[in-house]
Amino acid sequence: MKKLFTKISGTVILAAFMLAGLTVKAQDKVLASVVTKKTEKTDSTSTDKKNADTKSVQKADDATWTPVRRLWGYTFGDLYYAPHVDAGNRGPETMYNGVPSNRNAFQFRRIYLGYDYDIDKKFTAEVLLASEPNANTGVNGTTSIQNGDNLVDNKMGFFIKNFNLRVREIWTGTDLVVGEMSTPGFALNEGGTNGPTSLSEATWGYRFIEKTITDFHKNNSYDVGASLQGTFDAATKNFGYILMVGNNSTASLLSAANANTGFYKIFYGDLWGKFLNKKLYVDIYADYAPTAAATAAIGGQNHSIKKIFAAYNTKPLTIGVEAYTQSITNGVTNTTTKTPENATVNGLSVWAKGNITSKWGWFARYDSYNPSTDYDNTTSYTVNTNYGSYNPSFKETFYTAGLDFQPAPKIHFSPNLWLIDYKDQRAATTAGYVAPDHTLVVRATFYYTFGK
Repeated sequence: MKKLFTKISGTVILAAFMLAGLTVKAQDKVLASVVTKKTEKTDSTSTDKKNADTKSVQKADDATWTPVRRLWGYTFGDLYYAPHVDAGNRGPETMYNGVPSNRNAFQFRRIYLGYDYDIDKKFTAEVLLASEPNANTGVNGTTSIQNGDNLVDNKMGFFIKNFNLRVREIWTGTDLVVGEMSTPGFALNEGGTNGPTSLSEATWGYRFIEKTITDFHKNNSYDVGASLQGTFDAATKNFGYILMVGNNSTASLLSAANANTGFYKIFYGDLWGKFLNKKLYVDIYADYAPTAAATAAIGGQNHSIKKIFAAYNTKPLTIGVEAYTQSITNGVTNTTTKTPENATVNGLSVWAKGNITSKWGWFARYDSYNPSTDYDNTTSYTVNTNYGSYNPSFKETFYTAGLDFQPAPKIHFSPNLWLIDYKDQRAATTAGYVAPDHTLVVRATFYYTFGK
């Protein structure tokens, strides 16, 4: 009996321990399941909250960016009167080449129509149509296109001046631009990008009066190619650079026989900086362009420019200086020796502008241009280079001065004088010599901008 009791009690105790163990194990499983579910719920809530926070940040970021969809334009022109023009009809790069003395007319000199479009925060596109007609001095009844953007029927015509895609921040502080665009020679004014706003044309501020000196003498203001436009200090944008390669064709459609189509390119480089609390602008520019292969008579041809521009900006007064030298390799042939020679061009522009009142301002400018610093006045030269309307024989001195009335922002009315003196570098006894003369134009200029 005792043994039976011992067996029964031992069995009960063992069963009780087993039951207790099974109960504890079951509770552990239930507890683990509860904890897991709770953790999953907590993690899920945390993830949802994190995603919501991220979306909130993204929305906040998106809220700070407004895409640009902008139609804009500007125009300038004059009522002009030319009391005297150069008898030698020099200055083919000017607006008044071929205009007779005492001519007077209303004339547009530029009409722009542009559209800026932000595809997204990374990509933006620019389109610019331009009409920049000259006074039509062609012979009536001819069928050739006459002067600048004048059409065969003597009407003004638009052409595509800019058409490009900008990739913002391909790395910090640098944009990539591809297409037809402004070059760093003087014309860039790229607010809101990594491009500069302090080059010579924007700082001069009176493009509606006249081009800068390098623009006047046919350095490219725009071209088809690719460009890196960057800043060394992305936060303050006081220092930057531009590197560009282009066709050296501006907006022209080149024939297959043209050396710039698939053979030669132009290379542009620019360093710019703002100093003294952004009162002093300094810009250093260079370009290089091979233009023709060597022949039996003439060696390989190229041209290159080195230029520096500096301006000091204060509230009542801004002073600017732009100086450049250009080398044109094998650019001319000496008619006496019959040998090709290099030509060196020097140009200097000095200008000042200021305010008289809140609505009235003034400006004055002096340019000196020598197309061939080594010119031998006992001989003459034939031109080999295809650079612009280059002529080594005539020095030019340009003057302009006037007032600027702004009755409202972006609207200007400007009475001004425009004068070029021409001087032949050849001796007076040389065949073809032209006596010193000048072109004087009195103008009432208007300029207005809309859309930006």
